[in-house]
Amino acid sequence: MSFDFSNTNTLWASVLAATLARLGLKTAVISPGSRSTPLTVALASHPNLEAIPVLDERSAAFFALGLARRTGLPVALVCTSGTAGANYYPALIEARESRIPLLVLTADRPPELRDCGSGQTIDQQKLFGAFPVWYAELAVPVADGDLLRYLRQTLVQAWQRSLYPVAGPVHLNCPFRDPLAPVADGSVEHLKATLDDRFLAAVMPTTEVLRGAGTAAALPLLENWRPGDRGLIIAGPAQPLDPIAYCKAVAALAEHLGWPVLAEGLSPLRNAAALNPYLVSTYDLVLGQPAWAVDLAPTQVIQLGPLPTSKTLRQWLQATQPRRWVLDPAGANLDPLHGPAIPTPVALDSLVLSIPPSQPHCPRSPYLEQWLALEQTLRHHLNAALDALAEPFEGKVPWLLARCLPLGTSLVIANSMAIRDVEWFWSPGDRGIRPYCNRGANGIDGTLSTALGVAHGGPPTVLLTGDLALLHDTNGWLSVPRLRGHLTVVVVNNHGGGIFERLPIATTPSLGPDLFETFFATPQTIDLNHLCAAYGVSYERVDTWAQMEASLGRLPAQGVRLLEVRCDRKQSHARRQQLLTAPFIHPPPTHP
Repeated sequence: MSFDFSNTNTLWASVLAATLARLGLKTAVISPGSRSTPLTVALASHPNLEAIPVLDERSAAFFALGLARRTGLPVALVCTSGTAGANYYPALIEARESRIPLLVLTADRPPELRDCGSGQTIDQQKLFGAFPVWYAELAVPVADGDLLRYLRQTLVQAWQRSLYPVAGPVHLNCPFRDPLAPVADGSVEHLKATLDDRFLAAVMPTTEVLRGAGTAAALPLLENWRPGDRGLIIAGPAQPLDPIAYCKAVAALAEHLGWPVLAEGLSPLRNAAALNPYLVSTYDLVLGQPAWAVDLAPTQVIQLGPLPTSKTLRQWLQATQPRRWVLDPAGANLDPLHGPAIPTPVALDSLVLSIPPSQPHCPRSPYLEQWLALEQTLRHHLNAALDALAEPFEGKVPWLLARCLPLGTSLVIANSMAIRDVEWFWSPGDRGIRPYCNRGANGIDGTLSTALGVAHGGPPTVLLTGDLALLHDTNGWLSVPRLRGHLTVVVVNNHGGGIFERLPIATTPSLGPDLFETFFATPQTIDLNHLCAAYGVSYERVDTWAQMEASLGRLPAQGVRLLEVRCDRKQSHARRQQLLTAPFIHPPPTHP
């Protein structure tokens, strides 16, 4: 390695870059600015780091979030002083809530220039409040061996804290005095003899992943669960680095207990369905029928991670009040229902490892058979109804994606209606599609930038979004020239916020339609074809389902394109209600 001995700031910043690269950093996303010059030059010049310039700090942060979400490795963010860092806030909140590792480096003025009217200076101390998992302000750079060793060890600590014990964002505030440019001034010549390859010899990349409680804690749980024949496994949103290992672990637990697995659209289970014969995806339809909801009340539930998106499922759990074992390695409170839930700090893989290999699987219970029979019937109904549907319908888009996307495609799903339509209509299959969504804070901000980050350096990626979520992040298009990989954006354009059609505000008698449309649905007048032309993005309007299937059956290796699917918002709402609420079977089966 070689450090930059031009001046104190360049040496300090080059030690920072080299230390992070040795720890395992691969990518830094950098927004322009003056005070951050030493960091920018050092990170952009390091031979083992990819530096990506992104003009808008909010877009930069979500781009980094998407990349870190896919790889599981921290991505560095660099910005100048003042309000620049404040634009990181939404993505940093999402990173904390979704447990995504980020290293946020905000350049700052030195202490003597704070609170005295100096330009582009605000109070950056703990700028992000309690959302970082760790915070530190670095010392002002000094040409001193002891302080350089302090810098090295602080960076090691920051890297570790971004990953363990629970991944999340780390904020380092980085003050610099002038000169900021790499101008040689002779101030660090005396350190050349002592700073060599040995300086970073003890810095090693992190390879071990900390686990939750081990098999000793898991064994009593299995004994407690096994006797129950009315148990459920609820698999909420999960974006594991090894989806197949996760799916096999869930299947092993389900077969050991003989319990059905209710898997939401963001679970990898729906995209590796052959691994789990107890999979249920139509639970929202099942529980929408009062007789079935009563008849299928469980006694115990194993909840894997957060609860699924389904409001119907949550209301059912609240009404039936089963004992819920909430598995989370960190032991976090993941129960917004405040029910009889037991936080269980045991990792799924540890739990499965504790299953005695010689113990036979539980036989299929009538309760399990009832769930599986309903799944088969309702899934057949949905598939037949959607297959025959020729008119534009928002819910058919994710249904078709599940059937035509190439194997292993990364799929980023926007919040609001897109994620709900995936929950309702995404049918199980074995294409190994990897779903991603910012479900930590459930916001629509940064949707496009997140998708570009997921796509960068990875397999071809598809973004499923509504028009408002896309338009909320149009600055994300500025990153397109730097993208390594491919992104197809599928926009369901219903001219407004379709989610509000499902809320009471849409039918409140005292409100006129103009107020609802203006302040809630908020339709925009942007021509997406013209928007794409402004950013050099390929545009295609999709008019038939066959055209969409042909366009998505094979994905390009490079570039960005947008497919626009125009739908009538109110017509789609009515169709959705019809598909999700009709009583399909009379009478409902009963539990023997």
